[in-house]
Amino acid sequence: MSINLTPFEHGPLCHGNTWVVADELVLAQQIARVALGQSRHVQKILAGAALGVPSTTKNAAEGAIELLSVAKGEDPWHRDGWMFQVLSWVAAHRAAPSGIIRAPHMILAHKGFDGLQLEVEKGKVKAAIIFEDKATDNARATIRDDVWPEFSALEAGDRENVLTAEVTALLATQPNVDPDVAIETVIWKNVRQYRVSITVGDTHSDEAGRRRLFKGYDQVAAGENQRRRGETLHINNLRKWMQALADQAIAAVHAEVTGNV
Repeated sequence: MSINLTPFEHGPLCHGNTWVVADELVLAQQIARVALGQSRHVQKILAGAALGVPSTTKNAAEGAIELLSVAKGEDPWHRDGWMFQVLSWVAAHRAAPSGIIRAPHMILAHKGFDGLQLEVEKGKVKAAIIFEDKATDNARATIRDDVWPEFSALEAGDRENVLTAEVTALLATQPNVDPDVAIETVIWKNVRQYRVSITVGDTHSDEAGRRRLFKGYDQVAAGENQRRRGETLHINNLRKWMQALADQAIAAVHAEVTGNV
């Protein structure tokens, strides 16, 4: 497994998992596959399937390498943010191997939700879990100044039309679910849940630190604890680590092209 999860429960504040990268090479290969447009293949493997290696093309590889690279003179934030969304997606599948989870976007700095996961019960949407994924060196400030305002706006009904469209599109990928029936009686404020995933340093890597990090979560998204998920990845020297992971993913893309010549 590329990522191991350790669950935590912080009373009424939130619940979630801490992540540890167990196999960096496997993770880089998974990121490479997603960059090549093969997220469905990765999803099946994460669900336990034993599959062969799919073929790829030179053009797909060039696009993947561009996605994984930082242009000269540019900052790495968007590239690193996209890679972290892939990590978040992998971790979500580790937590729910048969879950209904939207594949990562293939465009850097996409303006939609970072991720979306659905829970369906008896053909009806029981929960629509909205992801916010942040690769940052300033975890608490990012949570307080960026994530909480976003969740507050969503709680007030902001972008409900976008949520409806994304939920419907994701349901359409499920052969045993009728999207129209699944959402026809949904009251969006009752099914919205949240999942914030963020990189942390030593300050927020233990229980007390996580409580400080997620302080206020129960105020911006009130209600039962299950509505509030928090996920953390403890990484020191974040940008250096992200660059090394990107380099491994690019090497994996090159290996795929060589193997398909």
